[in-house]
Amino acid sequence: MKLKKLAFVLGLAAFSAAAHAAFPEKAVTLVVPFAAGGPSDKIARDVAEALREPLGQSIIVENTVGAGGTIGTAKVARANPDGYTLLVHHIGMATAPALYKQLSYQVPDSFEFLGLINEAPSTLISRPTLAANNFDELRQWINENKDGINLANAGVGSASHLCGLMLQEALQVDMTTIAYKGTAPAMIDLMGGQVDLMCEQATNAVTQIEAGKVKSFGVTSTQRLKLPSMAAVPTLDESGLKGFNVTVWHGLYAPRNTPPEVLEKLNAALRAALKNPELIKRQEALGLSIIQDDRLAAAGHKKYVEDEMARWSKVIKDSGQQPN
Repeated sequence: MKLKKLAFVLGLAAFSAAAHAAFPEKAVTLVVPFAAGGPSDKIARDVAEALREPLGQSIIVENTVGAGGTIGTAKVARANPDGYTLLVHHIGMATAPALYKQLSYQVPDSFEFLGLINEAPSTLISRPTLAANNFDELRQWINENKDGINLANAGVGSASHLCGLMLQEALQVDMTTIAYKGTAPAMIDLMGGQVDLMCEQATNAVTQIEAGKVKSFGVTSTQRLKLPSMAAVPTLDESGLKGFNVTVWHGLYAPRNTPPEVLEKLNAALRAALKNPELIKRQEALGLSIIQDDRLAAAGHKKYVEDEMARWSKVIKDSGQQPN
């Protein structure tokens, strides 16, 4: 009897191993917790295309929006941990625990970390009619108009919101913050002159800067953008905001308890995708840098997110801004 039971257990183990070895046998869903057409959606769709060949399956991009990205993130946390439902998320993965008092998931405990994808600075931009043409003039304008400045963002928890918090802290100025439901409506109002300033990912801002539809006053990382059209735009650190460094990064995640064999295949596929020349070309054209360091490994990715959680927790706490 004991031999039969042992054979049964071994048979189940062999079946399970075979099932994981065959992964993936169907399309994989890539959840983006933000609206279609935004910076994170563009990145996710490029990554999905690059993942198709190394995984040997179609990648379906699904936009599950709401509550600063927390609805889509919670959906992946609750998903079956079989590798067929993944998440692409940005810096909001690290800031949501400080921004929201109640979350239906935990960071890092609800997820498996598959690797960081990219990172990019934001740019400080303004309406085209604003009476300043460089950062020194902008700073003077801010000092003269500090009681009536409107600072747009793409919603609470968005990269533009977080960068805006850091900017106000660095300048020691409180601006009237206007949260939109996404990047597109915020950018439309900025171009139309309804709001004054915005911190926006280079991914989404460069095209509008090149077209002269908004003005650019600085890059939020410690390195200038490599794009020819942006090479002359200084960093905010160069312009006097010493130590100012806000980069927007994106990572790939799976639900907690996804089998190790599946995680290994997904990480290998991500590493292969990030060497895809077409993906690299598209990302660099948007001002993004592909990750090729230890943050592409699960342990490095997780540690980086935990470090970012600690960093942003203080900024958010000091700002007093929490949606609930």
